Amino acid sequence: MDSDDEETEPVSRRTRLIELGGTLVSVSILVAGLALPPLGGLEREMQLVLAVFLLTIVLWVTKPVPFTISSVLAMALLFALGITDSFDAAVSGFASELVFFLFLLILLGNTIAKTGLDERAAQQVLSRESTPRRTIRALAANLFALSFFMPSAVARTVTFVPLVKGITDRYGLGRGSNFEKSSFFILGHVNPIASMSLMTGGGMAIITSEVIRSTVRDVTWVEWAVYMIPPVAVLYACGAIAAARLYPIDDTTTIGDGGSTANDEAAVDGDDPDPLSRDERIVALVMGGTVAAWVVGSFLGVPTILPAVAAVVVLALPGIEIITAEDVRSMSWGILFVIGAMFSILEVMETTGTLTFIVDTMTDLIPFGTMTTWQIVAILLAIAIVMRTFFSTASAAITVVLPIVLEFGGVLGIDQFYLALSILLVIGSTTFLPFNTTAVLVSFDQGPLDLREVFAFGCLTMLFALVVIPLTWLFYWPLVDVML
Repeated sequence: MDSDDEETEPVSRRTRLIELGGTLVSVSILVAGLALPPLGGLEREMQLVLAVFLLTIVLWVTKPVPFTISSVLAMALLFALGITDSFDAAVSGFASELVFFLFLLILLGNTIAKTGLDERAAQQVLSRESTPRRTIRALAANLFALSFFMPSAVARTVTFVPLVKGITDRYGLGRGSNFEKSSFFILGHVNPIASMSLMTGGGMAIITSEVIRSTVRDVTWVEWAVYMIPPVAVLYACGAIAAARLYPIDDTTTIGDGGSTANDEAAVDGDDPDPLSRDERIVALVMGGTVAAWVVGSFLGVPTILPAVAAVVVLALPGIEIITAEDVRSMSWGILFVIGAMFSILEVMETTGTLTFIVDTMTDLIPFGTMTTWQIVAILLAIAIVMRTFFSTASAAITVVLPIVLEFGGVLGIDQFYLALSILLVIGSTTFLPFNTTAVLVSFDQGPLDLREVFAFGCLTMLFALVVIPLTWLFYWPLVDVML
C-alpha cells in the first residue's frame, strides 16, 4: 500500500515554498467561495462544496499539514459552512467498508515484514549459480508472486533494496551498473503494477473495487482476479522486460566472479536455511487461510472484509500477540483519512447535484456527442493521467479521479465497469516524478536513477498501459463476460 505522511523527514527550502504556496492558494479558494456570488449557474451550496473540494486537493498535493489534519479540516468545513445538516453527514465517508478494510490489510501486511517472512522470500531471488540476467528475472517473478500475499508495494521495495545492493556487490558490479538500474526500475516502477492483480492487492485495487460496488455493480474477489490478473501480468511483464532491455545485462558473470564480503552473504540463500520461526509459521498459515477464505467466500457470498477481520483477531489473540497495540499506534493513518474525507466530499457533491453539474458543464464544453466511444475513452484516460500527476500516492489519485470519471462514463453511455478497471490500470502505471509513487520515491532515493530516467521509464509504463487497455477492453474482458 502506498505510504503517506512522511513529515519527519528534513524539508528543503523549495518544499517549504510549495507548502506556503499551497496554504495561500487554499485560503484564497475558500475566501473566493464565500465572498463571490454563485458563478456560472452554480447554486450557493454547489459553489461552497467545490471550494472545499478544491482547497482540499491543494492541501493534499502541497502537504503544508499532514493528510490527517487537512482531511479533518475538509469535513469540518462541510459542516461549518452549512453544506451538511450535521457533522455526522460531513464525516459519512468513514462509514464506508473501504476505510476499515484498508486498515485491516495494512495491519496484515505489516505482520509479514514484522516476522521476517518478507526477507525470507526476498532471499529466494539468488542462488549460487545465478547470473545477473537470471537474477533480474527471479527478482521480477518473486515480486509478482509476493504481491499476492504482501499487499504493500512500498514494503516490498524496502525489503528488496538492500538485497539488490548486496547482490550487486556479490557480482562485483559497480554502483550505477546496468544491473542495478534495471533492478531499481523493477522495484520502483514495475513492482506496484502487480498490486492491481487482486482486489486485496493494495490501496489502489481496494478503492477501485469499493467505488465499483457503490456506483456500478457488485464484484467478487474471484471475479476481480479473473478480470485483472491477465492484463496486469502482461503489463508487468512488459515493464520488467523493458527494464532489462533498456540496460543490457550479461548472462555470463556468476557469484564467484565478483567480490564477496561477510555482509554480502545475506544476499544469497544459504545451503541450510533456518527453519520458520513460531511467528512466521502462524502468519504464513493465517495469510494462506485468509486468501483461501476470500476465494471460497466469493462463491458463498461472504463479505470480503470478514476474513480480514478474522485474520487480524487471530494474530492479536492472547498467547499469539503478533499484532499488538503498538502496531496499531505506529501505522500510518494519513491515507485512511484521505479516503474517508474524499468519500464524504463526493457524497455531498452527489446529494447537492454538484457532480452532475460538473459533468453537464464539461459535456457542453467538449463535443462528446460527435465522438466515437474510443475517442471519449481516450479523453477520459487523458484526464485521469493529468490529474494523477498531482498526487503523491496512486490511492489518493484513484479516490479523487475515479468517481468523477465514472460519472462522465455513465452520462456518455460508456461501460463503467470496464472504464473503472482501465482508469486503475493507467493510474497504477503512470509515474512521471518520484513523488508520484512512494515505491518509486524509495528506489530513486536509494538507487542510481536520476530524474530524467524516472520520467522516461514512467512514460514507457504509461504507454504500455495505453496499449494493454484497448486490447483487454476489446478482446479479453468481453470473453470473461461470456464465460462468467
